[in-house]
Amino acid sequence: MATKQKKQEKAELAAAVAVERSPSKIQALGKYFEDAKTELGKVSWPTRKEVKVTSIAVLVLVVVMSIFLGIADLILSKLMESILSTGV
Repeated sequence: MATKQKKQEKAELAAAVAVERSPSKIQALGKYFEDAKTELGKVSWPTRKEVKVTSIAVLVLVVVMSIFLGIADLILSKLMESILSTGV
């Protein structure tokens, strides 16, 4: 009986220690934001010129791909139209 009681006391003590060691939700959230701020400080941010150049490159690529896909769609739709109209 004494060992059962000692085991229960040890379990209660371990649970109490675990509760004391685990941070509260607010403390955990605060630590998260501190860590996020630290990590953002390590980021190598692009310069204004780099952002401008890469944005223009993306826009040019979008325009070129739009024209290419538009022409390909037009050609393929005309081809399908001619195949389907001659078969009837």
